[in-house]
Amino acid sequence: MKRTLTITINQDWRAFLTSASKRAGAGAQSGEYQGERLNFESAAAFFGQLTELRWNMVREMLGAGRVGVRELARRLSRDVKRVHQDAHALVDLGLLEQNEDGGLICPFADIHIDMHLTEDMRKAA
Repeated sequence: MKRTLTITINQDWRAFLTSASKRAGAGAQSGEYQGERLNFESAAAFFGQLTELRWNMVREMLGAGRVGVRELARRLSRDVKRVHQDAHALVDLGLLEQNEDGGLICPFADIHIDMHLTEDMRKAA
């Protein structure tokens, strides 16, 4: 089964959780995989956690299988220490997984970002 991830930005996290659990319940009843979700409360939180360098890591890891931190740093032409720090942040977010020996894998075959910008958001900021 190919895993999918939808990343959303929703300030009203309670409403987000309610709708997400309704979708999960409906999916469980139908027996179909509904994908996974990661929500950020604001665009600032999203961009603060998912920087350009971290997105480059995720893109490099999509479909790459298990890759060590040193090899990933080599592929990205980046410092091993910085790649290790960014990888740890991505593991904490659930975008990457790490095994016991430190190897990294992106478990998703598809990552979708669902981001809306409306007048109401401007007023709330």
